[in-house]
Amino acid sequence: MNPLRTSRAVVAAAATVVLSVTSAGFANAAAGGAPRDNGDGDKITVGIKFDQPGIGLKTPDGTYTGFDVDVATYVAKQLGHKPSDIEWKEAKSADRETLLQRGDVDFIAASYSINDKRLEKVDFAGPYLLAHQDVLIRADDDSIKKPSDLNNKKLCSVTGSTSAQNVKDKIAPNAQLQEYGGYSECLTGLENGVIDAVTTDDSILAGYASQPEFKGKFKLGGFKMSNENYGIGVQKGSDLKAKINTALQKMVADGSWEAAVKKNFGPAGYHNEPAPKIGVIVQ
Repeated sequence: MNPLRTSRAVVAAAATVVLSVTSAGFANAAAGGAPRDNGDGDKITVGIKFDQPGIGLKTPDGTYTGFDVDVATYVAKQLGHKPSDIEWKEAKSADRETLLQRGDVDFIAASYSINDKRLEKVDFAGPYLLAHQDVLIRADDDSIKKPSDLNNKKLCSVTGSTSAQNVKDKIAPNAQLQEYGGYSECLTGLENGVIDAVTTDDSILAGYASQPEFKGKFKLGGFKMSNENYGIGVQKGSDLKAKINTALQKMVADGSWEAAVKKNFGPAGYHNEPAPKIGVIVQ
């Protein structure tokens, strides 16, 4: 055997491997991030809210509670993951599309309303909950009895959420929008009188209103100002969408969905809509 010929063959083979790996890397980068878990691995990373009682909350002892947490845990189980396999990652409203596009999470269940703008960037499984936009006000405030009363009021929502802008565009054009980093900050402002009303989905507001530290301080306006179809966000083109839809259908069929609703929203007297049909978006 010719040693020189053998050496050249080894070098050529190594170059081919390097080129293949490099090309794959560029392809993933061009696609906006490598695809994540397909249900076959041990670990899974899930984006949730950390500051929404009843929806997604990281407690002081490091555990996670809420309806979205229960839904995500059920879905992960159907994908082959135990609760201990889940790595929970905070998914703030303004960061959700970026987390999915970069491949930082496998899926996001974070009071994530499906809309056309978001569908340009990510895909959604579901919907798995139909909520409605409402407002939370101080219990002793009788000046806000209907949506139009929000004119000239300081209205708070979080950066990246569409709720406050919806009110200003469609209902109360003179509302004074205040955007904070999280709903907890909005609640502090409402409690201190710096904010007149907090707006987002009734499910989220009900979760806050039912917390012991806020008991008797706030009330829901009872306005159904929009329909919010909660979906589970996945990376564009991910085959997880179909798998998650199957898991959600099973969750409704076996009664786990209804149990999660009662567990997380029941204490606040929240009257939920029936479980939505997969793929049916209520306008």
